Amino acid sequence: MRVLLLKEIQGFFSSLIGYIVIAVFLITNSLFLWIFPGDYNIPDSGYASLDSLFTLAPWIFLFLVPAITMRSFSEEKKTGTMEFLLTKPLTDLQIILAKYFGALILVILSLLPTLIFYWSVSALGNPPGNIDSGGTLGAALGLFFLGAIYVAIGIFASSLSDNQIIAFIVAVILSFTVYMGFDFLSSLPGLQSFDAFVLSLGINDHYKSISRGVIDSRDILYYSVVIVFFLLVTRFKLQSRYW
Repeated sequence: MRVLLLKEIQGFFSSLIGYIVIAVFLITNSLFLWIFPGDYNIPDSGYASLDSLFTLAPWIFLFLVPAITMRSFSEEKKTGTMEFLLTKPLTDLQIILAKYFGALILVILSLLPTLIFYWSVSALGNPPGNIDSGGTLGAALGLFFLGAIYVAIGIFASSLSDNQIIAFIVAVILSFTVYMGFDFLSSLPGLQSFDAFVLSLGINDHYKSISRGVIDSRDILYYSVVIVFFLLVTRFKLQSRYW
């Protein structure tokens, strides 16, 4: 599994995919946070806060993470190396986990440079250092878990087709549905009596909760369950080849 994991990471950085993903994430956030005027511009807001980053990043990840994961199984199927991979002394779950953690590491690497944003906003505070570190840490943790769910969804989508574009589109649709779909469902007339329950099924409710700086075990459990669910249905899809 370790060899396959290293192969996945090497695959990202031997091509331009890894560099492009990190660059696009950082440049897009930087432009909205520091250059473009508007609600997301930190200097214009007058507050030492990274709320704009944690509002924008989930939407940027919504497209970037599927771009990372779309090749995971689709490329293996298209090039004919999938059968060779499955003959290796690895279980289906080990193969899935290697691809999952390979993509997740790339997501983590794209998040690490945002520490520069934290340092910049902290330095601009009045007095310097006047920033809600607890809330920022909670939001960063929530963003990590959100990215982890997107990766699990993307891996599953990639297992459905040998076409990377189809895998990308399916991953975006599924990720958007899990992120915001339940918010829309909760506002439907017939479901308003159960709006709290319906909202709790979506990522956004838990993301907002953990972004307040309070790490609730229920939020961690939710993220873990969703990740495990999509990894297990990916395993189920791979095992369907025996039927």
